Amino acid sequence: MQEIVGSIFSFGAIGSLSGVLIYQNFLKNHPLRDIVFWSQLLFSLSGLLDLMLVLRINFFVVIDEAVSRMIGRVKWMPLLVLSSKLCPPGIEGTFFALLMSIDHIGLLFSTWLGGLLLHMLNVTRTQFDNLWFALLIRSMMRLLPVALLFLIPRADPNLSVLPAEMLKMKKGDDDQKNTEMASLIDGS
Repeated sequence: MQEIVGSIFSFGAIGSLSGVLIYQNFLKNHPLRDIVFWSQLLFSLSGLLDLMLVLRINFFVVIDEAVSRMIGRVKWMPLLVLSSKLCPPGIEGTFFALLMSIDHIGLLFSTWLGGLLLHMLNVTRTQFDNLWFALLIRSMMRLLPVALLFLIPRADPNLSVLPAEMLKMKKGDDDQKNTEMASLIDGS
């Protein structure tokens, strides 16, 4: 059984890597808002692949893992690119940690809501009658972020989003000198 689960996760990892390659080779020059819209839509539809498992079409477990991971990675890449463009110089690590914290809080919150939904639909370890309905609700809930797409700029993904004066970091400016990294910069 462990070998089977390991094989399924390895297909998921291949799907995740494929998502990064698809973004890098084909999608990096497309508008971020369009990529997020279509990937969120596909992410929602890929959740319906779980219905194949509930309907006992077991071959789809491998396809589901690979496709879900690939679409998830394609969905996540434009957000990382946009956040790197929004990040002022010098706080990249803090900004990335903030993004990861927000993402993990969202995952934790969705896990709790999923557990509450399963409890409300009376889905247990032995009772699966309403599992199909829970999967349908989950797939529909994945469409909710589409309502927030207006927050993503329609600009060219290769252009900087920050104003030019925020991007200028001259070596030796007293007002912008990073005292934490001074010994590394000055060589002393």
